[in-house]
Amino acid sequence: MIRVGINGALGRMGKTILSLAIQDKNLEITGLADIAGPTKINDELPKVEKTLDKYISNIDVVIDFSSPEGTQYAVSICKQNKVPIVIGTTGHSQEQLNKFQEAAKYIPLLFSPNMSLGVNILYKLVEMVTKVVKDKNYDIELIETHHNKKKDAPSGTAKKIMEIIKEIKPETDFVFGRNGLIGERKPNEVGVNVLRCGDVIGEHNVIFCTYGERIELKHTASSREIFAKGAIIAANWIFGKPAGFYTMLDVLGL
Repeated sequence: MIRVGINGALGRMGKTILSLAIQDKNLEITGLADIAGPTKINDELPKVEKTLDKYISNIDVVIDFSSPEGTQYAVSICKQNKVPIVIGTTGHSQEQLNKFQEAAKYIPLLFSPNMSLGVNILYKLVEMVTKVVKDKNYDIELIETHHNKKKDAPSGTAKKIMEIIKEIKPETDFVFGRNGLIGERKPNEVGVNVLRCGDVIGEHNVIFCTYGERIELKHTASSREIFAKGAIIAANWIFGKPAGFYTMLDVLGL
């Protein structure tokens, strides 16, 4: 069995991951951490501590859904103890992301701003379509919607989509919302629109539009379980892998 530690175990995603991990016959929960600890969930699970330090020597893979600061600490202790880590936390600065790359020289590190299998297929589709239409006068727009409690904007998923587009079209200028007399749309402009309302779990819509036709790639999440399932799949996959930086595209073979 793979011994798993969960960082951010008392958050919405942490609780969902914990419930699914308990059901996975390949996994054993040997460490739990959350900034809200210490606390006890039940007698069958380890006590939730503030960090995984107490448990790290008894963990094979860490799954992190905490905060940018919590993730940085988790990466640090994983690096020190040569423990693989799966990161689904978003909102990291570029400096923090650079530290992921540095840690991946020493441990297997999988980072994906969205663990959903469907969203990662969306990434690949966005890449494919952008490559095809990049020189064919297509306008590209991105709309993302999440619940009204989400703290970062645009979402990590939207930022990943932007990164994919920018890699293929380096001249791209991202415009965040539009207001006032802004003039005609510029050729290299990609509009990014962020909606925050109600209890929407996650929706991403990428629009490729030219005269006479429009292509839309859309992913809608109706349950947080899809992200938790992806994290569980990633934890099973990364166990035993060599040091390196991985994403869900590696897990999916894309």
